[in-house]
Amino acid sequence: MSQLLKLNIWFEGSRPKTIPAAIVPVIVGTASVETGLTLHRFVLALVVSIALQVGVNYANDYSDGIRGTDQDRIGPRRLVGSGLIKANQVKLAAGISFLIAAIAGLVLAIMTSLWLILIGCIAILAAWFYTGGSRPYGYSGYGEVSVFVFFGLVATVGSSYVQSQTIESISILCSVPVGLLASALLVVNNFRDIETDSETGKQTFAVRLGKEKTKMFFALLLLASLGMYVLLAVFYTYLVLITLVVIPLIIKLIYDIFSKENAQDLINLLENTAKLHLLAGILLSIGLAAGV
Repeated sequence: MSQLLKLNIWFEGSRPKTIPAAIVPVIVGTASVETGLTLHRFVLALVVSIALQVGVNYANDYSDGIRGTDQDRIGPRRLVGSGLIKANQVKLAAGISFLIAAIAGLVLAIMTSLWLILIGCIAILAAWFYTGGSRPYGYSGYGEVSVFVFFGLVATVGSSYVQSQTIESISILCSVPVGLLASALLVVNNFRDIETDSETGKQTFAVRLGKEKTKMFFALLLLASLGMYVLLAVFYTYLVLITLVVIPLIIKLIYDIFSKENAQDLINLLENTAKLHLLAGILLSIGLAAGV
């Protein structure tokens, strides 16, 4: 295998299409701060968030791969499940990613508050035990809760905190739509995998709900995010209403999840949900930066 091909496989295994879920809370949290941008803290927060996202992707690949739950999955190939990369190498890649997040997080903690060290440790443990360990909580239907907490609340409020060193109500409120759309990404991913997850014993929230209720849950998450943008406009600045530009995309996504069934359509649905998350995050950040 050529080095270029191997690098491409590693890049694919990092699941680059999930990276917007790590970028969005950082830019939204930073944009919510009134005191202005401290660039090096923003960059460090971005490194922490992206490294955690890549780390959890590799950790999931490793844990699912050694359990054999990725053998017949729909969608992009996995490193361990496909046999392309040895399991211990993927495990090492996850560890290196978490180490990068830990180092960047430690620097931020020294600059701001040592409490961030504790939060960072909890985030890394949550990332590993999502599919790792003897009783992974992602196999019991709690994945969406974890995503909402860590890629919504913690990442958004944390990114705001490292700028202002205070926890502001606006950052907490902004974390809600960010977390809702991040959770929607996991919902549609698990919706796509309901059959294979059921066969391998993964009791994701989508498996527990069943197809029809999962569709409704997905739609509810998207519509709830719209409601939060309106709430932000009422209590903070009307300029965040620019985020409502995403309404046509939300309508299309809801239509698609109720009307399309084949594997490629579901892959496209996941990709378009990721685009919604990124677009909504950028628009919300613009509205906040202009109005706060």
